[in-house]
Amino acid sequence: MSDATTSVPTEVHERLMSEAERIKATGETTPRPGRDPINQPMINNWVEAIGDANPRYLTGEAPPAMAQVWTMGGLHPRRDPNDPLHSMMELLTEAGFTGVLGTNCEQEYARTLHVGEEVTVSTRLESVVGPKKTGVGEGYFVTTRNVWRVAHPDGQSEVVVTMLFRILKFVPKERG
Repeated sequence: MSDATTSVPTEVHERLMSEAERIKATGETTPRPGRDPINQPMINNWVEAIGDANPRYLTGEAPPAMAQVWTMGGLHPRRDPNDPLHSMMELLTEAGFTGVLGTNCEQEYARTLHVGEEVTVSTRLESVVGPKKTGVGEGYFVTTRNVWRVAHPDGQSEVVVTMLFRILKFVPKERG
């Protein structure tokens, strides 16, 4: 892959892409449960911080954009060693791509969550694209897909939210 348009050595690029394919082949992670059930106090804090006065959110319905909140790890999260995003990030860091820039996030909401429901999240690596030269430096775009589900008493689970999350992992340009 190394040519006049990129400074990434061919062997580095090939190793990164091989590892990306290996990680993609592992598929979706085991669903990880949220720390707490959906609850009104957290909804209240969220809508106050965001400034959303929708009365639905005062009566047991959570704003759809809160989906990720329920499964965040807190200040000292334990990383799943099989988490595809963090696995790919570590590989890129080891290869010298130390900068991180969140580029975009696309969420799709199947339905709102309700107080008392418990969600899980699973993740899979969608793609690794690069190297690309950007304004901040040369790097790779890493895209993961997260899926939030609610379990039902019959053992079935329902997809409630999906999210594509894309970051750029790059070698920062030297400042001049």
